[in-house]
Amino acid sequence: MGIVFRMACAVMAVVCAAAPTPAADSAGSVVAIEGDAATGWRLVRNGAPFSIHGVGGPGSLETLVACGGNAIRTWGVEDVEKQVDGERMIDRGHRLGIAVTVGLWLGHERHGFDWNDSAAITRQRQMVEQAVVTYRDHPALLSWGLGNEMEGVGDNPVIWREVNWLARRIKELDPHHPVMTVVANVSPAKLAAITEHAPDIDILGINAYAGVTEMAARLRAEHWTKPYCITEFGLPGPWESPVTNWKAPIEPSGAAKAEATAAAQAAIMADTGHCLGTYAFFWGQKQEATSSWFGMFLPTGEKTARVDAMARAWTGSWPVNRAPVVETANVPFAGAELSGGGVQQIRVRYRDPENDPLTFRWEVREESSDRREGGDAERQPPPVADAVVRSDDRGTAEVRVPSKPGAYRLFVTVTDGKGSGAVDNWPFLVVPSP
Repeated sequence: MGIVFRMACAVMAVVCAAAPTPAADSAGSVVAIEGDAATGWRLVRNGAPFSIHGVGGPGSLETLVACGGNAIRTWGVEDVEKQVDGERMIDRGHRLGIAVTVGLWLGHERHGFDWNDSAAITRQRQMVEQAVVTYRDHPALLSWGLGNEMEGVGDNPVIWREVNWLARRIKELDPHHPVMTVVANVSPAKLAAITEHAPDIDILGINAYAGVTEMAARLRAEHWTKPYCITEFGLPGPWESPVTNWKAPIEPSGAAKAEATAAAQAAIMADTGHCLGTYAFFWGQKQEATSSWFGMFLPTGEKTARVDAMARAWTGSWPVNRAPVVETANVPFAGAELSGGGVQQIRVRYRDPENDPLTFRWEVREESSDRREGGDAERQPPPVADAVVRSDDRGTAEVRVPSKPGAYRLFVTVTDGKGSGAVDNWPFLVVPSP
């Protein structure tokens, strides 16, 4: 998946725990990979073992630290320069004790990049070299993220030979930080191509969703011997989930997402000899198939149960305030086809671990018609005006079914007033009246 969207996520006042304040040391970091395929690999940062407890996305760094996270990856180098309250993201990360994998975005053929165009390759090389020289001495730097899902079908030797040239060049300019390349899942052909044509890559970063719990076994079966980390994960994507009769993907509930994230993290980290850690996706909020599928935060900044699940995985304890999760939902038209214009009664029940009073906000939106590949930016459909007739803070609502035929979703957003929340949705199809 793909590009970090140019968005901001509000910093929560109440999060998982008090964040520590590291020493303001300005010396550059030194990161190495120790071990071998037989005895296992480990990442060592400034002389100490370092297991990646990471995320990808523009959400609150303070929340990340408070929940036990220690690393973040970017997709492009420009993201480390983003200003957060007047401070560069990479500087803020260092001040909070967060290590940064600096992404070096490489061209994608689906975006028109030609790996056989010598002028384009020269420009790309210059970009990579300039970024490495600029950030190689920054104390927050953990590794270089060379590309993200730029491989296409995965076995094109032209792409991997150039990736290898870049990896070698990065090491010449900066011998103190490993080079990772990030791919969209793995296949035998892809792994074989990387092994043959890009041997100078130090770490394989893998974006994987459904089936990620089997990644260690798959890599062993293909005789992959180098260290790896999971650079995006959490729950099945829209492209690998059940769909309605009209092909709308059925989004898992917030509770199911949290359970899937926890199970994936545990399974991934069980491969202690070869996996260096994980980057949960998406530390923020984005539109991809829906506005809530991958986001670990609400647009207003509240954390969801997926953040709680990662906090428990990283620290062994639940956060001091946990997000509400849906227990029951009575949405009569969920996944159904119906005529427009009528009013439907809805009731949902959410459990809040601290029994905080909850606020409910309902809306109906058309199904997304701007579906893209690989996480590219999508437009969020606008809400349908006057669709919500009545609602309360006990989880009941009356919704008027749109009169215009087409595919829609009903969304409910729930907040506890203390920095946590949830969002769930149900697709439905309005058909022409007989």
